Amino acid sequence: MNELRNIFLIPWLISAVVAFLTTPLAIKFAEKIGIIDDPAKNKHPKVIHTYPVPRGGGIPIFIAVLVSSLIFLPIDKQLIGILVGATILVVMGVLDDKYNLNPYLRLLIGFVAAAAPIAAGIGISFISNPLGGTISLSQPQINFELFGETRSIWIVSDIFAILWITFLMNIVNMGAKGVDGQLSGVTVIAALTIAFLSLRFSADITQWPVIILAAITAGAYLGFLPWHIFPQKIMPGYSGSTLAGYLLAVLSILSTTKVGALMVVLGIPLIDTGYTIIRRIVNHKSPVWGDRGHLHHRLLDAGLSKTQVAVFYWAITGVLGFLALNLNTTSKIYTMIGIAMLLGGLILWLTYRPKKNNSQKPL
Repeated sequence: MNELRNIFLIPWLISAVVAFLTTPLAIKFAEKIGIIDDPAKNKHPKVIHTYPVPRGGGIPIFIAVLVSSLIFLPIDKQLIGILVGATILVVMGVLDDKYNLNPYLRLLIGFVAAAAPIAAGIGISFISNPLGGTISLSQPQINFELFGETRSIWIVSDIFAILWITFLMNIVNMGAKGVDGQLSGVTVIAALTIAFLSLRFSADITQWPVIILAAITAGAYLGFLPWHIFPQKIMPGYSGSTLAGYLLAVLSILSTTKVGALMVVLGIPLIDTGYTIIRRIVNHKSPVWGDRGHLHHRLLDAGLSKTQVAVFYWAITGVLGFLALNLNTTSKIYTMIGIAMLLGGLILWLTYRPKKNNSQKPL
């Protein structure tokens, strides 16, 4: 019990408290520097809020992660690499909230942020083979001398890790945020799933930093949630959403490569974003420019409230998190296929369902 308290409960609680207490300060800061999303000025199809809302929610979340990590985690090169990447994302996110940066520039900077933990030695050395065993990503390697030490670049492993982190950052940004509270709740559930997966191996002290960082991530977004639920007082912004994807991706690598488990947990935003990108390309539109075609938009158009949509995402993510804790590799693949088919059917039904005719004949 003491072990659980020290490596999970206390970091989780401290992170949540820091995020909760610093969010009002972030709201004032956002208002002071003018990062306000005003629907009267920002007339974009994807905008669904009806009153001005401060952006910059990634700031208090980052502060909570930073403070808690420095307290509870060993300050080594891997932690420094993780925090450097997170810092890049938050700075870029605040600039985007202020100046609406080009999506392709954001993508490029996202690759730079993803490279920071990889440069610090975090990588994917193997992936599970659905047919059994594992697939090694450790070859080929480039070895060289730097500062009197022999260093190695695992080409396939590092490329795969950078692509995975960047991919998940954009998946979470595009598919896991949209309505009040949606992103925060989904991130809390996903981070807790990784923490519970790693807790199974808590006898191995090398898993403790992973459990602590997962608890810190869950706590940061939980502390932010009361300010984000309907009616939201602040939006997570680009920094808050990409930071969520970044931290979850890094955690999935650190927890002995739980990439498959995280893909199951984030099944809804993953499949929804995939369908959205395909739809945009088929319609000869840029895959990175937003529109009003995501699942949460369609659920709102079907008559659900913002709170109901958020709870829908939380509930499905919770069920998928439970499944991820209990499935083997092959079952995870079948689960993802099932999610894709069910979600695809739901999207098609919401798109082409008969619309109610509320008009009445004149008396």
